[in-house]
Amino acid sequence: MHILLPEVEKVCSMLIQKKLIYRKSDEVGVVLFGAEGTENELTEEVGGYEHVVVLRHIKDVDGDMIEALQKLPRGTAPGDFLDAIVVGVYMMKKKYGDTNKGKKRLCLLTNPLYCIGEAYEGTNEDQIDAIATQMNTYGIKLDCVIVRSKLTGDADKRTRDENELLLNRFSGRTRGKMVYVESPTSLLGALRTRNIIPVTVFRGDLELSPKMKIKVWVYKKTSEEKFPTLRKYSDEAPPTDRFATHELKVDYKYKSVEDPNKVVPPEQRIKGYCYGPQAVPISSAEWDALKFKPEKGVKLLGFTDASKIMRHYYMKDVYIFIPEPGNIKAIQAVSAIARAMKETNMVGILRCVWREKQGNVVVGVLTPNLSNQDNIPDSFYLNVLPFAEDVRKFQFPSFSSFPSSSRPNKQQQEAADNLVKMLDLAPPGKEEALCPDFTPNPVLQRFYQFLELKSKQPDAMVPPLDNTLKRITEPDPELLSQNKSVIDEFCKQFELKENPKIKKSSGRLWREKQSRSNEEENVGDIGGASFTG
Repeated sequence: MHILLPEVEKVCSMLIQKKLIYRKSDEVGVVLFGAEGTENELTEEVGGYEHVVVLRHIKDVDGDMIEALQKLPRGTAPGDFLDAIVVGVYMMKKKYGDTNKGKKRLCLLTNPLYCIGEAYEGTNEDQIDAIATQMNTYGIKLDCVIVRSKLTGDADKRTRDENELLLNRFSGRTRGKMVYVESPTSLLGALRTRNIIPVTVFRGDLELSPKMKIKVWVYKKTSEEKFPTLRKYSDEAPPTDRFATHELKVDYKYKSVEDPNKVVPPEQRIKGYCYGPQAVPISSAEWDALKFKPEKGVKLLGFTDASKIMRHYYMKDVYIFIPEPGNIKAIQAVSAIARAMKETNMVGILRCVWREKQGNVVVGVLTPNLSNQDNIPDSFYLNVLPFAEDVRKFQFPSFSSFPSSSRPNKQQQEAADNLVKMLDLAPPGKEEALCPDFTPNPVLQRFYQFLELKSKQPDAMVPPLDNTLKRITEPDPELLSQNKSVIDEFCKQFELKENPKIKKSSGRLWREKQSRSNEEENVGDIGGASFTG
């Protein structure tokens, strides 16, 4: 685990960095196990729980916690994750009691290669069930991040498998999650540094016909993570003023063209829209009357074969339709339709208006999402489809129209095939590299790191790109070195030669300039041209 500790430090400190931006009121504690010493209240009160150290007691997140997580101590003692879980549960019980149910979470990060201590009574499974029952009573969830490092023998594999079964049992009984990672990059994205509370964009009827409706809830499944809002900052306040907000307010004044000293009040201003060379004024009342105001609702327009909806038609975010929780008829209806669509390879076309007085209508493709778990019902995914104005139709010539000299020969095609296979991100028997669920946005992560640095050192320069983020933004150097022969063969088959620049004669240069000036004149005349039909 020591090899991955630098990555653990990064991901844990990044968790606190984001909380300082988005969830400043969150409280966090840190417990280490497998440490050299022992420092926790349970050891003092009842004994045991050795090599478990409370690095930080539960309190509001701050910059000191980031510094502590960036310098984790290295221990050599075997780590008992079950002892660490018990200490963490004890800390939460003592701090919150039975309040804040559903908001308390334990996150365990380990490579479970050490045997846990034997239970005093019963089996380890019985002990886990008892602890899980107590956690459910106090509303504590357990999320596990399992780091799968290289094993040295059969004994390590057997111990790891046994521990993973125990942790899987633990997470299942506390409604938590288990995540397996094998690389530093996936570890960086394994911890959800910002939990988005699910909010429905629509609750109502999925109307199949005027007489057939299904109660559904609609959520956003994916949504682009934006940069934190950067506010304008004023340094006009004296440095000694501890209560200065440093807020900067912007106010706009509109002045008349005829009289620059006269300020035009809001009631005398109106928006103008360009139409050719003139600006057409449209009042707010006219604009409101012009707006399309459809009724709220989700209606099925029909079904079509899935092969007719191209993947590149998908726009914007993805929505998920689930049957209304607790509504048995809705669950059965959604499941029946989803399975029928899957069997016939069909998709639905929907017209969606999420809110009253929504200014636009969404047309999307509904695809079935069949569940493989008994406690999770079937559902649908909705991808927004473009209208005719949104589609870009570019006509490119077919490769078959090129002469044979411009097409790859057999050796070139084989070299290209080998290059593509070599760069496969999901080779058989290995963890998929850059999996979207575990790959953080490198631009955002770099911003958070720099923001934390600037909070301590206002004059700090932008540091070089972190090595872990380089693995996301640049090709894997180890992979390239292992397949150097494949790359060399590709370069050999597609040899590039410099195309020397030919000096243009003065007469030819003058003709090209004259041609460009004529084109600009023609473009300028278009605005004044008249068309008759």
